[in-house]
Order: sequence, then structure tokens, then C-alpha cells
Amino acid sequence: MSDQSDIHPLRKHARFWDRRKSVPRPLRWIVYLLLVLAVLWLFQYVTKGRFLKGTFQRVASGMLGREVRVGGDFQLYLDPVTIKFVADDMTIANPRWVGRRYLLDSRHVDARIATFRLLFGERLFKRLNVDGAALDLAWSADGKRNNWTMGDPDKRGEPLELPDIVRAQVTNTTVRYTDPRNFLFARIAVGTVASRDKRIAEAVGFQGSGTLRRRPFTLDGAILSPNETVQGGKTHFLLNARAARDRLAVDGLLPGATQFEGAQLAFRLRGSNLAEPFGLLGIAVPETRAYRFSSRLVYEDKIWKFSGLKGRFGDSDLAGAMRISTPNDRLFIDADLTTQVMDIRDVGPMVGYDPDRIDSMGADAVVTRVNGAPRVLPDAPLRAEALSRYDADVRYKVRTIRADNVPISHVDLTLKLDHSLMKLSPFTFDMSGGFVSSDIIVNARSTPVLTDYDIRLSPTPMGKLLSRWGVEENGTSGTIKARVELKGRGDTVHDSLATSTGRIAIIIPKGTMWARNVQLSELDIGVFVQRMFQKRLKDPIQINCGLVAFTVRDGVAVADPILIDTSKNVMLGRGGFSFRDESLDLSLRADAKKFSLFSAQSPIGVNGYFAAPGMQVISPELLTRGGAALGLGLGLSPLAGILAFVDFGDAKAADCGPVLQGAQAAAQRTSKGKKRKDVGGR
Repeated sequence: MSDQSDIHPLRKHARFWDRRKSVPRPLRWIVYLLLVLAVLWLFQYVTKGRFLKGTFQRVASGMLGREVRVGGDFQLYLDPVTIKFVADDMTIANPRWVGRRYLLDSRHVDARIATFRLLFGERLFKRLNVDGAALDLAWSADGKRNNWTMGDPDKRGEPLELPDIVRAQVTNTTVRYTDPRNFLFARIAVGTVASRDKRIAEAVGFQGSGTLRRRPFTLDGAILSPNETVQGGKTHFLLNARAARDRLAVDGLLPGATQFEGAQLAFRLRGSNLAEPFGLLGIAVPETRAYRFSSRLVYEDKIWKFSGLKGRFGDSDLAGAMRISTPNDRLFIDADLTTQVMDIRDVGPMVGYDPDRIDSMGADAVVTRVNGAPRVLPDAPLRAEALSRYDADVRYKVRTIRADNVPISHVDLTLKLDHSLMKLSPFTFDMSGGFVSSDIIVNARSTPVLTDYDIRLSPTPMGKLLSRWGVEENGTSGTIKARVELKGRGDTVHDSLATSTGRIAIIIPKGTMWARNVQLSELDIGVFVQRMFQKRLKDPIQINCGLVAFTVRDGVAVADPILIDTSKNVMLGRGGFSFRDESLDLSLRADAKKFSLFSAQSPIGVNGYFAAPGMQVISPELLTRGGAALGLGLGLSPLAGILAFVDFGDAKAADCGPVLQGAQAAAQRTSKGKKRKDVGGR
């Protein structure tokens, strides 16, 4: 029995090995591997991975291309599957060009990192606790390098991308940001804020100040991390920023402390001039009067989407949507905007007039004085440098413009900006029953800016168009069509027109106009008095055709030609105007086709400036006629003096073909086909 009792355990051991041999080899290797991993995991969990401190410093320094040191406690282990990282007195050095020693200098970092996300190249911090840290973020002066792009110190800087952080606790921490190229310098203090809401677990508050494009700003806010039962575990984000007279407020929910994808935010912005906050970002937008806007803001697919945008600028409304993205690391703005009613005063700042002057002076603000002369063309410089920083595609519609003397409505503008080439095309609007279409190209790729103007007015009722200047609508059936083609260089509207070359043509097809206005403009005293006493003042005058055209060279426009053929007269003009100093120097005269007694057929002078035009009715020619009449009256007889005011009606009718084609003076002909020598020039 004793022998059998001794043999029995051996048999049991043999049976065990027999069973082991029956297990497939791959499965055995898996079991062994799991046992080894379990032992390793237990070892690193018990030791907290402190033995990896030296390895971490060497590997991290090699990967980042700069020295990484941990002066105090160090932990790196799986807990149980999430990576736990603890480092006290950790520093990450800066490249030498920065001038300050550390990119990061922290007293304590405690992080929980999602292991499986990290294996796929994603950085997700389930929790991050930081205490006593100083983070120094800097761009080089030329904007080509930054200190957070690791590896080769000469490598082109990449945009700052924060890791996804679900929950965070930050205390006694400062963040410094320097960007000399964009003139941005900021210092932000971050620290835990005690919450008054018991549902909130932590609140990381921040406040700071700085300068952006040499303009000071301040900001404050908080990241509120709720308990899991509150709002589905989302983070409440608050931000308030102030710069001069502008105020920004952002309030809403984030999926995590630094996770903006899927954010649901409310955005509010108000201030005195919308160009100022956009200017802080390096974006050139038109100047405005005081404004306020609000919208919903979400971040999806790397696009900031402003929806339900609504607000006011000055006395005008604005609504629509806007999207901001950075394709190919270049800012792009895509917007659809509408205005139902725009006050004419709010148009001024958009084309270059000072909004503060408009608020204080009204319409008089558009007139300035240069060397004592009045000027109305905008002289605000185009911010060509700002246009180079972003691209845009904007559609803007205005239903009505509220103005006493500007009959414009249904404005439709498409603006495209592509690497400093801006196209306002198409740019259309209704005007007094007519339709204006234009294409304006501003090429800021060259210096100074090159601008092409092509503005076209479709046939428009003359009575409606000129009714605000005394022309009666009833009985006036004439129409006007026009085209302006100019090209000039300059960084302001005034400068581009002052150097412009091209042509301006206004064509008047056949129609009628009230006699009173035509006769007054022609200053035909005999016919006017005759009509007045016969109560036929408003008899319509037949217009056969008309052309008011100018050839522009280096900003100076010369009549080419001014020729209007009516049933009784031919109106001719000479002279021109200058975009350089905005001066006018025109003379108009009317030659009768029929005999007229007491006709003062002398030119009427139009002089002065765009802002203050004048009319010279008593012209030198009229005084000459008066002198001749006086001489004849004294030398011969009083009846002979009348001969100086007689028009024998020898005006040559115009061939309307070249007139209606807008041809230059050299192409104009009489109705008998002869070349005209009385049109064009000065």
C-alpha cells in the first residue's frame, strides 16, 4: 500500500502533462503571453513606472528635438488600461531663437490619457490636472517658425492644435502668447474657480490682457466641468472680451474642455465700428457705424458656422449666415447676408467715409477740404495688406435704401477675394425704373492697387431719374442709358480715379421732355418768353438723340462729345472735369434750327467742384453780345442793337447713328453726312 501511495502523486503529475500536451500550441503561447503581460502590468502598477523616468527623458528629448527634464516625482503606467502620467518639476526647453528658456515649466502635471486613441495618433486627455505651470507660446518675427512645432528648429511652424481634454483642473498657471508678425501679445492667468453651483464639479477660470495690432484688450471666462448627470457630461464655456469700444460674449456647451467639434454656442458682438474687431484679426471689412449682432455658433468639420445671424449697424438691419474655415492653412470667409432696409448714412462708411463724422455731421460729413477745395470722393486707403491674409466668397442683398434723393433698391452684390484679387461681380441694383449692372475688379497683388470699373445703366426713364432735380415725369418719355469704363491705380477711390483712363458715355434715345426745362437750360430767351405768355410752358420738346460722353486720360475727362439734337435746337458742349481735384469746367450752348428773336445763344458755364457745382449764366460771350448790341444801338439805331441777339437758325442737325452708338467726337456727322467740327475738345 505504501508503494502505491508513493506512486499515485507521480501518476497525477503525468496526467497533467499529458493534458498540457493536448492543448494546441498557439493557445499555449497566448496563455504564456497573457501571463507575461500580467506580470509586467503588475510590476509597472506596483512601481508606478517610476523606473521609466530616464528612458522617458531620453526618448521625449529625441522625439521633440529639445531637452525634456523631470526634476521631481515621475509616474507612467496603465491604470488599469488608461495611461496615467505624473511629472513634478517638468520642463520642456525652447529653441534658441525664442530668447526665453522654457516652452513649459510646470510644478505638477497629472494626466489620464486614452490608450487606444493614442495608438491611432489621437491625443485625448480624459482628465488633466496642472498646477504652477508657465506655458510660453511664440512665433518667430518672420512668421515662419514657432516653438511648439517640434523636431527640426528650422521646420515651418504649424498651427497650434490643442489636444482634446474632456475634464481639466488648472491652478496657478500662466499662458504667454507672442506673435510679432500679427502684433499679438497676450498673458492669460488660468486657475480653479470655486463654483457656486453644486451640480458643477470644477470650474477653470481664466483672465488676461494683451495687445492685438497695438490695440489693448482684456478677456475673462471659465470652463465649467459638470457632473456626468448634468447636460450629458458636456462642458459649459464662457468668454467675455473687450477691446476699446467693442464687446464680445460667447456662452454655450462644449463636448469637452478643449473639444469644439459639435460645440453649441451663443455668440454676441457689439461696438462702434465693425471694422475694428475684424481688423484685430487682420481681416479687412467695410467701416460701419455702431453695430450689434448675435448668432448661433457651432464648430463642425473644421468650420466655424455662424447661423441665425441678425443685428443692426447704424440704422440698418443685417441677417444671414457666415462660415469661417482655414483650408490649406489660409483663412476663408463664406457668407450669405441680407439687409431689408439700409439707411443711406450707413452706406457712407462702407465706401470710405468716416463713420464718426457721419454720426456727428450727417450728410455734410462726406465733404472734406483739401487745399481749401471741397472734396467728396472717398480718400480712405484700401487695406491691401489685410486683403492678402484671407480669401472670401460673400453674397449680399439689400432690398431698400432709405434716402431722399437716391432712388436705389434691390442691391445684389457678389464679392470674391482670392489671394488679394477682389471682384465685385456681379454688382447690380435698380435705379429709378432702370437697372445698373457693374463689374469692379480690385487687384491688390500689385502696388499701388489697380482697379477696373465697368458700370452699365440699362435704358432708364429720364423723367423718373431726374424728377428730384426738377424734371416733370408726366410728358417726359425720354430714356437714358450709360456706361462707365475706367482703369486706374491708387490705394483709395480718389487716387484710382485721379489716375484713371477710359470713357464715360450717357446716351439719350428719341423721346420727349417738358419744354420748360429744356428751354431754361438752353437759355433761349425769345422762345421761353413766347411760350410763357402763350401758356404753353409745358409743351413737350422732342429729343431726337443725345450723347454726353467724356474721354478720360490720367484722371482728366474731356467732352467727347456733348451733343443733344432736339426738334428745335442742337445742344453742344465743351470742356470737362478732373478727378484729381474734382473741379468742373464745362460750357454748354444751344444753336437754334429755326429763326429766333432775342436769343442769347451764348454758352452756359458749369464750374466749381463736384461737391459745390456752379453755373455761369452771364458768360463772356453774352457780355460780348451785349457790348455789340450797345455799340450798334449807339452807332446806328436802337433797332440795329437787336441784331446782336438774333439767331438765324443755322444749327446743323445730328446724324443719330453715331450718337446712339456712343461714338467719339471724330465719328460724329451732321444729318447730311458731313463731319462735325463743332463737337468735342475743350
